Amino acid sequence: MESYPNRRELGMVRKARIKLTSTDYEKLEGICGELKTIAQKSGVKANGPISLPTKKLKVPVMKSPCGEGTKTWDRWELRIHKRLIDIDAEERVMRRVMRMRVPEEVFISIELI
Repeated sequence: MESYPNRRELGMVRKARIKLTSTDYEKLEGICGELKTIAQKSGVKANGPISLPTKKLKVPVMKSPCGEGTKTWDRWELRIHKRLIDIDAEERVMRRVMRMRVPEEVFISIELI
């Protein structure tokens, strides 16, 4: 009886593109590290984390509430950090990714490509 080639040999492996965004880059790097260890332990090919450009939201605010006096300004800034990871979408790996504990500051979107 012939053995059928698996999906990897046929080049039909589906990938999961995981996009991570956060205002706290340390927690973001921690989640990226967890994803990499999951991929390494299960023997799945993973590319990334790829750093995407950081979005900087700047808000200038006048220091004095009444508007009188010297015109001094505070410049507040919010940085949104982004990472991208591609992982082969095997069922057991995706289950482990879905069960991961993720901090509130980190947002994850998973897209199958």
